[in-house]
Amino acid sequence: MRIAMIGHKRVPSREGGVEIVVEEISKRLVEKENEVDIYNRMGKNVQDKNVDKKNTKVKEYCGAKIITIPTINKKGIDALIYSFFATIVSIFRKYDCVHYHAEGSCVMLPIQHLFKRRIIVTIHGLDWQRSKWGGLANKYIKLGEKMAVKYADEIIVLSKNVQEYFKKEYNRDTKFIPNGVNGPIIKDINIIKNKWNLKKDEYILFLARIVPEKGLHYLVEAFKQIKTNKKLVIAGGSSHTNDYLEKIKKMIDNDNRIIMTGFVQGEELEELFSNCYIYCLPSDIEGMPLSLLEAMSYGRKCLISNIPENTTVCEGYATTFEKGNVNNLKEKLEECLKNNNVYNAEEISKFILDKYNWNNVVDRTIELYKGEK
Repeated sequence: MRIAMIGHKRVPSREGGVEIVVEEISKRLVEKENEVDIYNRMGKNVQDKNVDKKNTKVKEYCGAKIITIPTINKKGIDALIYSFFATIVSIFRKYDCVHYHAEGSCVMLPIQHLFKRRIIVTIHGLDWQRSKWGGLANKYIKLGEKMAVKYADEIIVLSKNVQEYFKKEYNRDTKFIPNGVNGPIIKDINIIKNKWNLKKDEYILFLARIVPEKGLHYLVEAFKQIKTNKKLVIAGGSSHTNDYLEKIKKMIDNDNRIIMTGFVQGEELEELFSNCYIYCLPSDIEGMPLSLLEAMSYGRKCLISNIPENTTVCEGYATTFEKGNVNNLKEKLEECLKNNNVYNAEEISKFILDKYNWNNVVDRTIELYKGEK
């Protein structure tokens, strides 16, 4: 088959979960002898400020063809322009299926429908709920959601919660296909010791984009009330949310126990996962948190907010707190610091790797491409 991927930012990149999903699915599709065109968005990597500029000139990745679509560097408008021109370019190419990712890009689905293309959409989360978007942007994203409902041949959702939403709101059936996770690459302390003076089991890890819906402000507030020698490591870049990033920096207020690493990837990322004492994800909103899957693949003890998108991933293998409740987060964090032996690391890792397998994800996705039930 020949497949087009539209709706992400750039591959290869860890700018967000959407990019990771497109990368992981695309390279496995190629391994199964399919042809894949990945429509990248030209522009700055807003998380990794030191990203190699040559990445914008990549023409091929893991056997998939990279087609880079020009746009303008302006929040919100860049995605609109990209999705329009990616759609226009794609209609002049022969595809068996066009796979759109995220709600905003789906505004362009009527164009594909005119050309009688088979359209698959993955809803990575209800993006209009995210606080970084304003009223007009929310309306645009909501329009994309409605276009997906009307024109997509199949809609993939990453959580049962979102599946129930589409059924209740639109009476639209969707396919629940959660993300996968790769096996962990265990690393000893090296880079993060030299760079941040970190030691094994001596830090709590938050690794996600620095955006309001990830709930980092709850974690910082709770951590500052706790007496502990362990450090809090905040790893991740901002995403069009510099005001929020500045708010977090002010909250830290020279607390030398808190370290902000900025965007991380590669061996530095692997070391952070391999050696943290606890991984904490205090989100208000999630699609399906890939960083949580990754932390569990390393066998890490996890402390998460009790939203369904988090709890259904972890089942009984994580400690939960009431979403948005700083006092409850503080209490649960103190409990975790006193006792980290509730869960066996090997058991956690095996559970998550068995349950969330990328090869299974791709096999089920191919069935939808072909129109198989």
